[in-house]
Amino acid sequence: MEWSDVRIFLAVARSGSLGGAARSLKLSHPTVARRLRALEDDTGQVLLQRHREGVVLTDAGNAIVRLAEEMEASALAMQRRLAGVRNKAQGRLRISSADWFASYVLPPVLQAMATSHPEVLPEVITGARLFDVARREADIVFRVVPSTDAGIVQRRLMRLRYDVYVSESLAATKIEDDGAGAQLVLMDTAKYDYPDVTWLRRRLPRAGVVMTSNSRSLQAGMCARGLGLAVLPRAVGEQTPGLRQIDLGEPPPSRDIWMGYHEDLRDVDRLRAMVDLTVKMLGDEP
Repeated sequence: MEWSDVRIFLAVARSGSLGGAARSLKLSHPTVARRLRALEDDTGQVLLQRHREGVVLTDAGNAIVRLAEEMEASALAMQRRLAGVRNKAQGRLRISSADWFASYVLPPVLQAMATSHPEVLPEVITGARLFDVARREADIVFRVVPSTDAGIVQRRLMRLRYDVYVSESLAATKIEDDGAGAQLVLMDTAKYDYPDVTWLRRRLPRAGVVMTSNSRSLQAGMCARGLGLAVLPRAVGEQTPGLRQIDLGEPPPSRDIWMGYHEDLRDVDRLRAMVDLTVKMLGDEP
């Protein structure tokens, strides 16, 4: 039984379709279908039932999913362990964070990495999705919430301050105590909760909402165009031209930034170099 075929089986089971598995594995649809048939021929069982909207696991498929996941965990652990025996800071380093953190906070660290460790190639992956360190979707992650996954080494890196901003053209406009007449540019809370959104809605209950977005960069840009008030990480607000900080009588809630990586990679030199530089340049004083 080939591990590569089992890997494809898991991807199909998780995505619910051959096309979804093909996209996630960066393989062609025919290749996925062919390898699944090879696995079913090898086991002598039909593992997936095809239907018009995708695939579902058969009883035989359900019976081996857990075993397939154990194979995956062992294969990934082997990859991480082998990566850990290298003794030189070189190779690709996958870094996952929110887009604004990568754009406004990490650049000095990335520049320092390029100068001091030119043989390391950072691959920065941004977005709201939490990439899985155990599956090596990322080598190191920066998040506003700590990980609850087993085997993750993590530390609180820094306390990030937030402020309220308006465009320079609106800086002289009086904000009523209850927000009457004001417009807000907010983060989209459909998928995640944001303490700054809760705080601003409570602080200015009569303010209207003119736009929501899942992008801090877009939120800052529209605020700078005069669309409305926005609560932003200070690192974003201070680096966005055309914004002015305003005082609403109390500060917005701050957030902690957590840095994490898998314990099997703790001795990988390229990761160690990134961790040490990040702590030195961004870490809060103990």
